[in-house]
Amino acid sequence: MSEKKHFVTLVGSLRKGSFNAAVAHTLPELAPEGVTISHLGSVGDFPHYNADVQAEGFPAPVLSMAEEIAKADGVIIVTPEYNYSVPGVLKNALDWLSRVSPAPFAGKPVLIQSASPGNIGGARAQYHLRQILVFFDARVMNKPEAMIGQVTDKVKDGVLTDEATRTFLSKQLQAFTDFSA
Repeated sequence: MSEKKHFVTLVGSLRKGSFNAAVAHTLPELAPEGVTISHLGSVGDFPHYNADVQAEGFPAPVLSMAEEIAKADGVIIVTPEYNYSVPGVLKNALDWLSRVSPAPFAGKPVLIQSASPGNIGGARAQYHLRQILVFFDARVMNKPEAMIGQVTDKVKDGVLTDEATRTFLSKQLQAFTDFSA
């Protein structure tokens, strides 16, 4: 690969022992040659969206994250599924980011990953997230999808250790690198 790429991860969980954060923190070591991956700030740093707050000025964490997204070659969203959808904290962050101009996600390559203790690995959250990202005019990669089921058996001490999952994610990251060209 001659051109270097930089991706950022957006984690949709606040839990200290988050399986999705463990997946996101593993991605830099699985990245293809010439690709770097760094982590965005926490969605927990955003206040609840309120147009009155926006009218007074965007909170610093919102502007900082929007700037990092705009500079990146792609965004990887790693999220759990809550009640058959995306977590409220992720939706709140996306609501804030959707109001920043210029729109940081417009035309931006986006990869979605999810992990869950259940068998279907957060599939419903991914489908809802895809609907949300249509409004953003993001370029979401459709395949291969990463829905990591039974994640409790695949993460040990905050690290994704399952070799089959690591291998799959490495291949998915290569596909995303190609997609983001």
